[in-house]
This record gives sequence, C-alpha cells and structure tokens, in this order.
Amino acid sequence: MNLFKFVVLYFLLTASAIAAPGAHGPDGEHLDGAGGHVHRDAGPRVETFTESFELVGRLQADELSILIDRYETNEPVLNAKLEVDLNGLKALAKFHADHGDYAVDEEHMLKALAKPGKHALIFTLTAGNESDLLEGTLIVSDEVKTEDHSHFPWGWSVVALFVVAVLLFAIIRFRRRKKSTGNNHA
Repeated sequence: MNLFKFVVLYFLLTASAIAAPGAHGPDGEHLDGAGGHVHRDAGPRVETFTESFELVGRLQADELSILIDRYETNEPVLNAKLEVDLNGLKALAKFHADHGDYAVDEEHMLKALAKPGKHALIFTLTAGNESDLLEGTLIVSDEVKTEDHSHFPWGWSVVALFVVAVLLFAIIRFRRRKKSTGNNHA
C-alpha cells in the first residue's frame, strides 16, 4: 500500500514539471523560450532594392503590406504612389500614414498572391520627381502552416505510467492476499 501512495504522490508532484517543457501560450508561442522573445512568422515576404530605394513586403491574410525606404539613408519613403503588377494584374497600394506602410488589399490581387508558388512582382514607385521600378519574387509555400517540430506526448505518458502503477499495485495486493489466504489453509 505504501508503494502505491508513493507512486501516486510522485506523479502528482512531478506532473507539472514534466509537462512544462515545450508548453505553449494562447497564441502558440513557446513559453520556455529564451528572453521572452516571441518569433511570429508574418507570412511570405518579398525583398528588393535598386540604387535609390529598397522595399520589403509581407503577404498577410488581409493585405500585402509594403515598407519602402531610401537605399543609402534608410529614410522612409512616405506619401508616394506605388503600383503593384503581378502578370498584368495591377493594383494601386494605399499609403497608411499611421504605420508608414503601403497596403494592397484588393481581393483579386490577394487571391492571386495567396496561391502557392513563385510570384514575380513589379513595383512602380513614384516619389515626388523620382520614379523607379523594383522587381521581386514572393514565394508562397503550399504547406499548411504548422510548427516544424514535434512534442513528446507528456500527458499520455503520465497517464500510461499511472495505469502501470495502478496495475502494479493491484498485482502486489492480489499476491499478498493469495499468500495470506494460502498460509491459513496449510
């Protein structure tokens, strides 16, 4: 009986420690990561530059978000005109002054960009008296977004060990009863 109590107490006290590695928060981030930094992949991205400008775009569920700055100084390019071309399909990006980015949110463009594959994009930028063509490729994976690692099934392991402990207890108890009843009849 003492062995059973010890095993149960052991598993109750260590269950939280066993389950902690690899634990996830409400947004799927790892809670055991270093320094509280949470890396979230914002989706497929395109990067390109010319002698004058550099551009970074991220495809998200509701928009293609684009940041543009001057190549030499990293000074943001604000209030410019930006047109995005995907195989003849064109969309004018809207400037968001609050974020300093440009966004393409036209459904037909987003639908085309969301398809898996390599998408050659041409960005036509007009900033004041300057204009430039920037070309880049957006690569959209055909994989479903999943984590690329697996987790040991700690919960099931604890349950299995508990079942084994209960079975051991039952076997030991049964043998003790058999011994005690066997000795009385001899």
